[in-house]
Amino acid sequence: MNIINILKRPATILLVVVLLGSVLLTALSYRLVVASANNTQSRASTPVTSGTPGTVATPPLVINSSRILGIDAKPNQSYPGIPWVRIGYPTCGWGNLTGNLLKTTIQHYHQQGIRVLLTMCQNNNLTHLFDSAPLFDAAQGRPDAVQCGNEEMKRDASVSFLYVSPENFARYYDLCSYEVHSVQPGIPVLLGSLDPHVGGVDTQPVLAQVSYLNQMQQAMNTIVHPGSHWDWRTQTLGLIDSWHNGYPDSSVNSLQHLFEFWSQQFNVSTNTLGKHLWVVEGTGCFKGCGIDDANNSQVGISHILTLITDVQTAMSSNIPFFYFSGEDFVSAGYYWPIGVLDIQGKSKPLRQDLHMGAKTLTLSCSNGSVKVADQEQLLARMYSGCSVPGNYVDTLSS
Repeated sequence: MNIINILKRPATILLVVVLLGSVLLTALSYRLVVASANNTQSRASTPVTSGTPGTVATPPLVINSSRILGIDAKPNQSYPGIPWVRIGYPTCGWGNLTGNLLKTTIQHYHQQGIRVLLTMCQNNNLTHLFDSAPLFDAAQGRPDAVQCGNEEMKRDASVSFLYVSPENFARYYDLCSYEVHSVQPGIPVLLGSLDPHVGGVDTQPVLAQVSYLNQMQQAMNTIVHPGSHWDWRTQTLGLIDSWHNGYPDSSVNSLQHLFEFWSQQFNVSTNTLGKHLWVVEGTGCFKGCGIDDANNSQVGISHILTLITDVQTAMSSNIPFFYFSGEDFVSAGYYWPIGVLDIQGKSKPLRQDLHMGAKTLTLSCSNGSVKVADQEQLLARMYSGCSVPGNYVDTLSS
């Protein structure tokens, strides 16, 4: 069925599509784990040893949130022109980035002028959840920002290990933020991440996230720190958005709706929401959301339009944004073509269903015009402030 006809149907039909999509979206619940664990790195990267780290100055604290623009990456892999990377600690289920190896990895990024968002994943086993050793070790790595928790509100049975009650997560977040700030006072510490829902459609699930935060706040002020006045609205939330924003047209934009919703919750304008909200994963959707995943052309068009729409939406409101994913990957028996590089770490054309150079865009930059033909270069150029041409939709869709 044509996607345009689907999206023109009443909202009740769209809700059915969204619910069907949620089953497949759970395969991405721990994207940090799946994408990195299943890919084979093929791009050149500088080896990082686990020896004693040298003296590399830690970059100054981040002040301008509008410059926090990055990508979900494998350790030691960088993307030219992209100033931030998001990597995961072993609590996210894979890898060995601990101790000196973590320190040298982050220092290697800093030497390249790249900043690091380190994600710590929770465990609903209380013994592991409240173990401060991994949190202290992560803090010693001296990342530029730390995300304490990942999709802690998700209650899907297939990923039941993710969910942590508001009371227990309050204690975990308090412990995590304490350990991080004991080493680096003042660096951004994100309060977990809001699992993906469709902005403007999934009204009740998004309101349930507010309810979770309210319960967490109550637990913080009555159990964790009795008599305190902790308020989640003074914190910074991580947010995940996974929808085909910009396809089939600009009226489809879950991310913009979510920005509007959370700006109301924080009682701020969307232009200042970046102090309270980071998009830790912005990605497209091609299964169970109205996209014909067997139609390579439709998948390719929706993918590139979502990338452009997400970056434009986040940057226009000065909200930190991390694109997901750096590379394509295989998960739950499906190939997920949502990276800016293919599964082998090679450049992907703007229209990934066509050959390299079949589609190009001439961007307007501060120092002149730049022609781009691949997705990685497009993302980096947009992050630097370049603008896509007004006819980019027609160019990429034809």
